[in-house]
Amino acid sequence: MTKLTRRALLAAPALLAASPALAFPDRSLRIVSGFPPGGTNDIVARALAAPLATVLGQPVVVENRPGAGGGVGAAAVARAAPDGHTLYLGIVDTQSINPLTYRRLAYDPERDFAPISLVTNVPFAMIAGPARPQITDMASLIAAAKAAPGQLTYASWGVGSTPHLAFLRLAQREGIDMLHVPFGGPPAAVLSMMNGQVDVMMLGAGNAESFARDARIRVIATVAPERLELLPQVPTLKEQGFDMPMGLWQALYAPARTPEPILARLTAATHEAMRAPSFIEVMRTQGAKPAPTSPSDLLALQRAEREAYGSVVRSLNLVLD
Repeated sequence: MTKLTRRALLAAPALLAASPALAFPDRSLRIVSGFPPGGTNDIVARALAAPLATVLGQPVVVENRPGAGGGVGAAAVARAAPDGHTLYLGIVDTQSINPLTYRRLAYDPERDFAPISLVTNVPFAMIAGPARPQITDMASLIAAAKAAPGQLTYASWGVGSTPHLAFLRLAQREGIDMLHVPFGGPPAAVLSMMNGQVDVMMLGAGNAESFARDARIRVIATVAPERLELLPQVPTLKEQGFDMPMGLWQALYAPARTPEPILARLTAATHEAMRAPSFIEVMRTQGAKPAPTSPSDLLALQRAEREAYGSVVRSLNLVLD
């Protein structure tokens, strides 16, 4: 008996080396968000972190690394050890659009990351601030832009971001000229709007609904196939004659070269975490639902979105250094 036990003990390190998932996770994990606290990406990351910690049996902390349209955080995770303990909550901007708009990108969305799962798709809402009380719907927004070319201001969380591209498409379609004001993240942009310094912007529906409780902010449209349960009184863009199917998806990634057994463990754990009532409730407050996928389906989505946005970026000749 003693002989067998010693043999088993001697074999254990080799078994663990052959199956890294058996020892994973052996310490706390971190989910890096490429945007400041308080925005949609941060909300989704923190909503996922708590149930994921329960499933994995280790603490999961959220680390905000804002900058360069989410690229600072993405680059940090791309350089992290590929052991599954550092994850990235990417969005359509970081994984599909940035490679199209940045001439020199500090990371490659496909080469440097291993997909785990899509997490959710948060619909956008169009909001207007106190500086333009006459803007109550899309028609009045267009009218205000036409009345004063180049003076209506719109905010985004960066040049080349999804809101920026959405407004460029709108301007191109309607033949209007608006002034883009980029910020480091949604909270700073909304604060500027509430102070009357920016006129309109697009924002995740959950954040838009919460800010609209302050009478100074008005939600004038939602970007969704049908009216949102969160904002039932607000007509969609499509209802108002504008068909721009843009959303803000979030997805979980690990550094490339993370062992397959660990990736499989992370995918299963993420899907289980997304079934937690606490996560589902937070998604409801964002006008969204959990959206678990396989890693291959996430990669296919990422590529399809890059192709779809590519035509927009090329038509606008939008290239950043």
